[in-house]
Parts: sequence; structure tokens; C-alpha cells
Amino acid sequence: MVFSAAQLMRRRGVAATGMRDVVAHARAPRGSLQHYFPGGKEQLVNEAVRWGGNYAARRVARFLAALPEPTPSGLYAQMVRQWTDELQATPDATTGCPVAAAVVDCVETTESTRTAAAEAFACWTRPVARALTDMGVPSARAESLATLMISAAEGALLIARAERDARALTAVARELGPLLDAAVTRRP
Repeated sequence: MVFSAAQLMRRRGVAATGMRDVVAHARAPRGSLQHYFPGGKEQLVNEAVRWGGNYAARRVARFLAALPEPTPSGLYAQMVRQWTDELQATPDATTGCPVAAAVVDCVETTESTRTAAAEAFACWTRPVARALTDMGVPSARAESLATLMISAAEGALLIARAERDARALTAVARELGPLLDAAVTRRP
């Protein structure tokens, strides 16, 4: 159900994702919501946000493994590729990030969701920063560059969803790549 909630949130947003929708998507018995999520929708959203952060963090290792020679620009290109591929394959695709969806829909009204989202972004930032450091970016810059990478991806994704076109994602990857590669000061 957490996975289903995350998938629905990334397509519809939190407000438009109902508990019944999650149960139907997960093909779960309706009574399981009360059993597993006694805190209701807020608890389910927070768990979906945490799942999203953990998923993004785990993908960093897969992105690096897919690169013949890891570079900061190559890592970034892999980070935005999922969304670019989805938009190019299905022009009316409206998928986004469940963490961003929660921030947009809930951050002002639900403190626990704001905290879950902040933790999810931190969870994603850490392996990106670690990867940058491993590629030769000074540790003093790695975390801020990881934040820049994630922020640019999330912002470009919002524009891409609005335009229903991958243009913003490809532009950000193309323009940010040289800046990221220039941050490498030593070869690993």
C-alpha cells in the first residue's frame, strides 16, 4: 500500500489520492488500511514520502553502476533519465516525485509530512554527495552540489509536467553537466 500510495501521489498529488484509490491500486483488503495505518491518510502519506526518499537514495548506486566511467554529469543525466524517458514515451505522462507532491500539497498543514519530506530529501542527498566525493569533488562542495542537482531535477520536473515535454529536464542536464564536472579537483 505504501508503494501504491507513492505511485498515485506522484501522478495525482496527495490531495487527489484517496485512501480507497490506494486500496484499489494495491489490490488490498479495505480493512488493511486501519490495521496498518491507524494514523490514517497522514501516516500513509508520510510512509510513502519516506519510501520515495529511500527509493531515490538506492537508485544512486544503480545509476553509478550503469555508467562506464562515473562522472558527476553522467550521474545527473541518469538521475533525470527516468522522468525524461517517461515523458518521451508517453507525451501526456504526468508522473512526478511523491516527495515533491507531498511538499506541494501538505507542507503548510501537516508538520509530520513536512518533516518526512525533509528527511526524504536528506536521504537522497547523502548518497549523491557521497558519489560526488568518490568522483573527486571536494567534500566541502559535494553536499551543496547534491542539493543543487536534486533541486534542479525537481524544478525541471515541475516544468516538464506543466509542458508535458521533457525539454526542461534535458536542458537542465545539458547545462548543469559541465558545472558539475568542473567541480572535480582530483581523480579517484
